[in-house]
Amino acid sequence: MSFPRRIVLAFKAFFLVLFSSERAEQVSAALVEPAAGAPSTSPKTGRGVKPKQPTAPPPPKRSEALTLLAALQREARLVDFLQEPLTDYTDAQIGAAVRDVHREAAATIARMFNLRPLLAEAEGAEVDIPAGFDAGRYRLVGNVTGEPPYRGRLAHHGWEAAKVEVPTFSGSEASARVVAPAEVEL
Repeated sequence: MSFPRRIVLAFKAFFLVLFSSERAEQVSAALVEPAAGAPSTSPKTGRGVKPKQPTAPPPPKRSEALTLLAALQREARLVDFLQEPLTDYTDAQIGAAVRDVHREAAATIARMFNLRPLLAEAEGAEVDIPAGFDAGRYRLVGNVTGEPPYRGRLAHHGWEAAKVEVPTFSGSEASARVVAPAEVEL
């Protein structure tokens, strides 16, 4: 269709839509989806155009940090332990509680991250820090002078995750920030 004919058609469509709600709905539907049986072609290329598939709504947003915290609460009751005031308990009672929390939290972290030492050397061993070292892998403490390479005593071997498998959140938008649901006994 020529350009002048398209201009005339556009004006006709404008006035039809302006004065008739039925025609407005028809034009709106035609703009969203091609009419049944109408060929789907691009006006520029004349080639077939795939109709857009409806997209599923995105899953609710939730921080992986909250998902990890929720897992530590669910499996080790870590949040309950940390939120509990300890002033009314004896050291023996606290120690007994810590054993369970420690065991279950360690198992959860191991399952999700499979942590391993960053450096194989034992703490206290002499280690070499190369020139151009990655500051994310080494933290230099003490009297740091001069230029690398450095040689020093290993104070902590560091940790790195061999994997990262934090569960995917599948709850609702309303519960995206819930660390532990309220428990109601019936």
